[in-house]
Amino acid sequence: MTSSYLLFPLIFLLQTLFGLYTAVVAIRFLLQWTRADFYNPISQFVVRVTTPALRPLRQFIPGYGGLDLASLVLIWLLTTVELALLALLIGSPHSILGAIGWAIPSMVELFINLMLFAVLARALLSWVNSDPRNPMIGLLTRLTDSVMLPIQQRIQPIGGVDLSPLFVIIGLTLLNMLLIPPLKWLVDSPF
Repeated sequence: MTSSYLLFPLIFLLQTLFGLYTAVVAIRFLLQWTRADFYNPISQFVVRVTTPALRPLRQFIPGYGGLDLASLVLIWLLTTVELALLALLIGSPHSILGAIGWAIPSMVELFINLMLFAVLARALLSWVNSDPRNPMIGLLTRLTDSVMLPIQQRIQPIGGVDLSPLFVIIGLTLLNMLLIPPLKWLVDSPF
């Protein structure tokens, strides 16, 4: 166990590095799932950053029905290693092998949070006169259409204001609050 002086900066660094890369891999999965434009410069960045880690996994884990299963496995592996290292750092009495299960609710939470932030970013960008040809706008639209379009079809804009992002954000937040705690309880996650 490291001294308490170094413990919190080390935990911060570990969570930041693993969290950023895991999020980029999750974004790649979502881009493939939503069939986003892979010639987009942002998509190209995501592909270049994640391909070295995914290439060896793809030799053993094929895609299925348009889903990139290798990306899901990589997210699970990265999350498992991160949680196991965190458990070691904080001296958790839980078994390090438990990190295999702890990773599942963390992955679900990651996907919910990514979608939540994408919807929020799309809503904020809609308030300014943003260029629809902007690469970020196109990706955000493609990523969030799967959750936004069903709500937009049911709730028409009021006075020119689209309230669908508000309802989607409320729904995703409720999903996070109702789904993650029972999943963490099932796998006895200390995090």
